[in-house]
Order: sequence, then structure tokens, then C-alpha cells
Amino acid sequence: MRTLSAAWKPSCVLPKDDALNRMISSQLIGSLSGLISEVIWGSGDFAGGVASRRNSPYQVLTLAALSGVVVLLVLALAWGDPLPERTDILWAAAGGIGGAIGIAALYRGLSMGNVALVAPTTAVTATLVPVLFELLRRNPPRPGQMAGFALALLGIWLVSQTQEGSSAQKRQGLWLALLAGVGFGSFFVLIGQVGPGAVFAPLVIARTAALVFAFLLLGLRRERLPALKSNPLALLAGILDAGGNIFYFLATHYTRLDVAAVLSSLYPASTVILASTLTHEVISARQWAGVIICLAAVVSILAA
Repeated sequence: MRTLSAAWKPSCVLPKDDALNRMISSQLIGSLSGLISEVIWGSGDFAGGVASRRNSPYQVLTLAALSGVVVLLVLALAWGDPLPERTDILWAAAGGIGGAIGIAALYRGLSMGNVALVAPTTAVTATLVPVLFELLRRNPPRPGQMAGFALALLGIWLVSQTQEGSSAQKRQGLWLALLAGVGFGSFFVLIGQVGPGAVFAPLVIARTAALVFAFLLLGLRRERLPALKSNPLALLAGILDAGGNIFYFLATHYTRLDVAAVLSSLYPASTVILASTLTHEVISARQWAGVIICLAAVVSILAA
């Protein structure tokens, strides 16, 4: 990982075939990193949603942020990451706060028990933010990638179709999902602005900012600090979320920001599958069709 920048921008002195192979290899690594982050994030969101049925979402956010900071700090020290530049520190901190807002809203929505509505709607919103960001930068994706993005949005929308819950509950879940999506989308964009070089240190900064934000939320809501042993699933959610952050961060340095974000945002498929398997949430045929379309979107994006 010390040569991230070289992998991201192949040297012009390489022979043409070598440069092309290097570019294809970096795109493949970036896409695979995005997919790995999707699986890990989906598992972490499921754990966090279940944990939020035992403690408040803000207490779960605090525990998750704390365990994530510890894991990332140990990795940063073991890796010997240098301290990022001041600009990168600001980008990472801003991304961490955006991500914390997203996690708090998502955990609150998931704790209501309608995983198949909240998780996919969050992902659709989170996906649109970096895609629009890239379009505003006048850096449009290739036609095959655009087709993959459209399939991903369709698949996520289908997964979000559910008949469970009252209208008021659905509306509340929808608003929470939209807020979570904007928070995650801002994390995708902001952490993607951190320059190559350090891997774990920027994420330590982001998670520390999220932890401070969680403490502020607890103070404003006058909720007590949760005991570390009170909710092991919340600690697990933080570890998994940190792992997803690592692979997403790597993906942003090996492939386009929008490609990394769309692939990472397919995590509702993992969340829904886990909810169906472990907590026996009823998943309709339309939602399973959405999962299959999400997988087709992955193939389209990778093949483009």
C-alpha cells in the first residue's frame, strides 16, 4: 500500500500494454475492494440494527465508534502510517461526522424492525450523492458503468418494497433512511478526497470525529454512557463498520469514486439476506428479485 499513488496513476514511461494491464489491474482491485466493503458493511448494519433494539441508537453508535477507533488505531500503529496532512485531516474529520449522522439515523431506522425498507432506501440515497458529485465534476462514467448504476438503483428499489408496518412507521423509516443516505453519501465523497499514502490514519481521524459526535449526541439527549459489556453486538458492528471503511477507502484509490460508492452501496443485499436467515424477517419475491438485479449490476460495472 505504500505505492497506492503509483497504482492509481500508471507511469507514462511504461510500455503501452503494461500501462493498460496496470490500469485494468487497479480497476479490478478497486472493484473487488468495493464489493468486500459491501459485504462487511451489510453485516455490520445488521448487527447494529439488532443491537439498537437493546440500547438506544445513540448508545450503540457510541460503542460502535469506540470499537472502530480501537481497531483502526492498532492497525495504524502496526502499519506505521504517517500523520496525514492538515487538509486530509479536515476531509477525514468531516467525513467521519457525516458517517456518524448516517449510522445514527440508520440504526434508529433498523431498530424499528423494517430492514428491507430502511437499508435499501439508505443505499439508494447514499449512491446518488457521489454519482452526482462526479457528474458535477464533468467526469461522466462509461456507458457500461451507467447501465450498472441504473441496474443497482433498480435492484435496491425493488429490495426496498415491503408491505409491513403502518403508514406512519413507514414514513418515519423513510425519512430516517434518507437522512442516513445523505450522511453516508457525504462520507463517500469526503473520505474520497483524502490523498493516497496513509491507509488507516485518516480512518482513525474519521472514527474519532464520529466518537466525539456520538458523545455530543448522548449529552444533548441526556443519555448515560453505555457499559462496554452491555451490548457486544454494538461493539461487533463498530469493528465491521471499520473494516468496511478500510476496503472502501482502498477502493477510492484504485477506481472511480462513483464506481467504488455504487459497489459499496449494494450492502442492503447482505443485510436483507442476514435478516431473512437469522431473524426470519419475511422477504417477498420482489425483494429477492432486487437482490438478483443488484448482483447483475455488479457484473455490469465490473465488465465495463
